[in-house]
Amino acid sequence: MIVTTVNTENAPAAIGPYSQATISNGHAYVSGQLGLDPKTGNFVEGGVEAQTRQALENLKAIVMACGSSMTKVVCVDVFLTDMNDFATVNGVYAEYFSAHKPARAAIEVSALPKGGLVEIKCIAAI
Repeated sequence: MIVTTVNTENAPAAIGPYSQATISNGHAYVSGQLGLDPKTGNFVEGGVEAQTRQALENLKAIVMACGSSMTKVVCVDVFLTDMNDFATVNGVYAEYFSAHKPARAAIEVSALPKGGLVEIKCIAAI
């Protein structure tokens, strides 16, 4: 089995010992993305809505760097530090997955890296 790592400057660099994504057996496995600005490495301003939008933009940039697209995403995991933000996150999420609706889980967690409010990861077909 061949595993290829993928990194793009269009998304924030990994903040630990991992890749932005790996490709294996025709699928891209994209690491969790926070609402970090790829240029500054800081969270975007505007709370959970802005962080969700930026996390999805980061995810999209990595999916594209893998040679795929958002319409080929098959599974998404969304991690929230407050489930009360679910409706807000869902509203932004629907902008990125309107006609195409991948399988998804939304999970409340006690904390996310760097104090993020939302983290999103996915698997996409190549």
